[in-house]
Amino acid sequence: MRYRALGRTGIEVSAYCLGTMMFGSVGNPDHDDCARIIHHALDHGVNFIDTADMYSAGESETIVGKALHGRRDDVVLATKVHFPMGEGRNRGGNSRRWILTAVEDSLRRLDTDRIDLYQIHRPDHTTDIEETLATLDDLVRAGKIRTYGCSSFPAEELVEAHHAAGRRAVGRFRTEQPPYSLLARGVEADLLPVAQRYGMGVLVWSPLASGFLSGRVARDTVDLTAGRAALTPHRFDPAVPANAAKYDALEQFAALAADLGRTLPELALAFTQAHPAVTSTIIGPRTMAHLDAALEGADLALDDATLDRIDEIVAPGVDLYRADGAWGPPALTDSTLRRRAHGDRAAA
Repeated sequence: MRYRALGRTGIEVSAYCLGTMMFGSVGNPDHDDCARIIHHALDHGVNFIDTADMYSAGESETIVGKALHGRRDDVVLATKVHFPMGEGRNRGGNSRRWILTAVEDSLRRLDTDRIDLYQIHRPDHTTDIEETLATLDDLVRAGKIRTYGCSSFPAEELVEAHHAAGRRAVGRFRTEQPPYSLLARGVEADLLPVAQRYGMGVLVWSPLASGFLSGRVARDTVDLTAGRAALTPHRFDPAVPANAAKYDALEQFAALAADLGRTLPELALAFTQAHPAVTSTIIGPRTMAHLDAALEGADLALDDATLDRIDEIVAPGVDLYRADGAWGPPALTDSTLRRRAHGDRAAA
């Protein structure tokens, strides 16, 4: 396992980060089996674990906390806050009120006295970014978290956050967690260069494109009633015109992997590791077999000739799909922000 500096935090983390979104009711409900997967990852050199309060409504954090008994000091532990937790108002978002509540809940579920990396899961345009940063800074001073970052923030919001930190004279986001894969390369155009400019660590998620690059999907045999395809059939259905380019690329990537004598997932994971801005790639196994398949490719480093072939299949900076669950700007998702009110008329 290779290790890299997490931005300028002084923390060293493994090139693979164990993501735990699939631990709990959403994926693997067997707590003991999940603990075995965590221990297996640690035994193979992974020292970085990423979870979130909203994964299986807190169950993932509970699983991770139990599994780390006796091994907590060996792990760089990351979790996130933002999405609603339970019914009622003010139980989500990036406000000081909610963050101070949510961090205590996460500490309790994780059964620890500190979180190494606390991340804002998505932007929140109802909360001033200065309030969010000042709250996170206070948590560092209180010893509840060691450092903080963000997830799925667009490049322009990263720049604003860094400027806000300077105005308020508080700490700044030290990491960012964007989606990145062979099929979703849009972050190469702006987000990754911005992260490099500010010396941020980068954890990338969905390196297998929500299962599309798992090696178990093919245009002629995909089963839209099973696995990830059943959750988002529109992403996998070959009859959807927008998916044609994805399947074309998939077939070429599978051939490239075969030429290298490696599996498609190994190629996909190694690709994300090739970008100099990327610190760690999040792998999200549901089973031990999934974990072993990911670890098998930890030694693979792609040469320039291979990366050139990848660029010919999907050009740098191009997205062939929008990652499931990625943040969408309100200017596009809220139609009222791009349509004038009917009563708004120019004066005669």
